[in-house]
Amino acid sequence: MTVNATVETSTFAQTVDDLAIKALHAELACYPKPGLVSFRDCGSHADMDAATFLASIDSLRGYFKDMADAGRRAVDFKTLNRIGMAAEQKMLAATQGVNTHRGAVFSLGLLAAAAGHGAARDQRLSANSVCLQVGNLWGAEMLATSYQCRGTNGALVRDRYGVAGAREQAADGFPALRRHSFPALRAAREAGFDINWAGVQSFLTSVAVLDDSNLLHRGGRDALDFAQRGAKETLLLGGAFTMEGRCAARLLHSEFVAAWLSPGGSADMLALCYFLHDFESMFGV
Repeated sequence: MTVNATVETSTFAQTVDDLAIKALHAELACYPKPGLVSFRDCGSHADMDAATFLASIDSLRGYFKDMADAGRRAVDFKTLNRIGMAAEQKMLAATQGVNTHRGAVFSLGLLAAAAGHGAARDQRLSANSVCLQVGNLWGAEMLATSYQCRGTNGALVRDRYGVAGAREQAADGFPALRRHSFPALRAAREAGFDINWAGVQSFLTSVAVLDDSNLLHRGGRDALDFAQRGAKETLLLGGAFTMEGRCAARLLHSEFVAAWLSPGGSADMLALCYFLHDFESMFGV
């Protein structure tokens, strides 16, 4: 289904913004997300809580609309990055300098821009096509541009461990998202699970497959191996699909908190999945 068949192009960017903000709220509410902040607890964090995240999300209202509008105009990556950096500064002002959504500003912002680009050209839209468009439109420029702040945790981890981070995932059309995390969410929703437990299933899938830079930063390869192994074992028990798997997910949360592990990359992936699920439900083929 094309955009013009369901919603006027003039309101499309606002709809994208609404869906993105909704996705960020859903990611915060999802529990258990091993190691991460929710309305239940602060996870492996002493400098942020749910209120910090709510302030951050509120500061990002309008940003995804701006990105969808920029995508409609087919701007270059440098322009998109400038819009994203301004949004990041608003976020940091709202959280007193705490990084709550830097990854989402980058990745979810790019999906919003790709959606705007496709809608303006009356293309058929799907989760898969929007992800691939990010790489097709801006991937080469993204990889060639030293846009990231030098010294950030992601950049340091990429240099030290040689792993693909958010930039590489986006430039390649989000392969982990398309092949693993989003199919897990969609399968759980189609099986009748609510948004929370479908999110838990998707989140565990992300932890199992991602070389999460947050985990590497906090504990190196040992931390990443521990987290991936725990997520895989929980999924083998059924994950969100079984009571045994759900109990294991809660236990894994406790273990992550005890080890001070926080898979922030997987949190970003969950927000992207929530966004794409609602987006595809509204606009998809």
